[in-house]
Amino acid sequence: MSSHVQTVVIGAGVVGLAIARKLSKFLGHEILILETNSIIGAGTSSRNSEVIHAGIYYAKDSVKAKACVDGKNMLYDFLTKYNVKYNNCGKLIVANSKEELGMLDSIVQKGKENGVNDLKIISPEQVKDMEPECHCMGAILSPSTGIVDSHGLMQAFQGDAEDHGAMIAYNCSVISGKILNDDKTEITFLQKDEEEDNTTAAAVPDTITCDNLINVAGLYAPHISHKINNFPTKHIPKAHYAKGSYFSLEGKSPFQMLVYPVPLKNTAGLGVHATIDMQNRTKFGPDVEWLDEPDLTNWNGVDDIFLNLKSYQVDESRADGFYAEIRKYYPNLKDGSLIADYSGIRPKISGPGEAARDFEICGPNKHGVKGHVHLYGIESPGLTSSLALADYVATELNLPP
Repeated sequence: MSSHVQTVVIGAGVVGLAIARKLSKFLGHEILILETNSIIGAGTSSRNSEVIHAGIYYAKDSVKAKACVDGKNMLYDFLTKYNVKYNNCGKLIVANSKEELGMLDSIVQKGKENGVNDLKIISPEQVKDMEPECHCMGAILSPSTGIVDSHGLMQAFQGDAEDHGAMIAYNCSVISGKILNDDKTEITFLQKDEEEDNTTAAAVPDTITCDNLINVAGLYAPHISHKINNFPTKHIPKAHYAKGSYFSLEGKSPFQMLVYPVPLKNTAGLGVHATIDMQNRTKFGPDVEWLDEPDLTNWNGVDDIFLNLKSYQVDESRADGFYAEIRKYYPNLKDGSLIADYSGIRPKISGPGEAARDFEICGPNKHGVKGHVHLYGIESPGLTSSLALADYVATELNLPP
């Protein structure tokens, strides 16, 4: 491996791969992606609802709003061009109380402020015509919402990036970094040997320098920033972790569209919603379960600490709460029909009870370190926004859009 590369991207999730594709394909950069797992997208990118979001809920002029709306349009074009499976199935946001019914107009207005102009309030009778199993007092129809084969999307990003010279080094975990006097950054990482039982002992340190460092490590992004000597810590947000569990429905899907409840204020998610996958199976989730911050003091980054702590296990007893929430819009849900499926962890930078924070793209204009872009709090709608976020990173590096 060369001891110097133009750009290092930390993290081969959907956003990291989109950034690598952008910099390699359109700007001709030499790219090395350091990925701690043995495959792409093993973290947050593969543990979500696979929804292409419309861009409705986010604060006007926020990065989330702009990146989601722009990213959605870019994404549909990309999926068609690269033959990645998707379904522009649409979404219903359903109200089941007078209070929720009164919120529909404001949701539509917020969507319009963000450039989502295809939202329409529809009656319960219209909902029944579309989705006979769905109960509500009124709803918003979002026709531009869809679902995507997230793994197929990441493979397409990866293929395009590698075709233009980008390389992925798997099983590589960043353990330290140093900002050098010549505007370069030195990165030290461990590359574990999968054939060894004791992966920590078998890991061999390696060092590389780069002109640009893109930290898009998801759950571990703030931790990695703290590992880089001389990086200004005042610009590193505190990490919070919100687990979301999913339950799948036994038998045939009752819906053809996505069904979401009206989102509640100051919550960490959008409520327990119904989504379908590319095989037309229904899953419900995610809920919100705040996790204690793991002790990363002596963690060398070789293994996924959340996996080691068994954080991704789904507690089957949480199904009780799921039944109650789902039956508000799907009253015919049968007892015993929910099956514990999988979970994900949101890389949050706001804690319990706090208002959700915007995506934070921390570049040289903010922290003053040339060539560094650190992305924090890239949760939903990160997948939808991935192509737009890649453009943001290029702009932060003063590169062409």
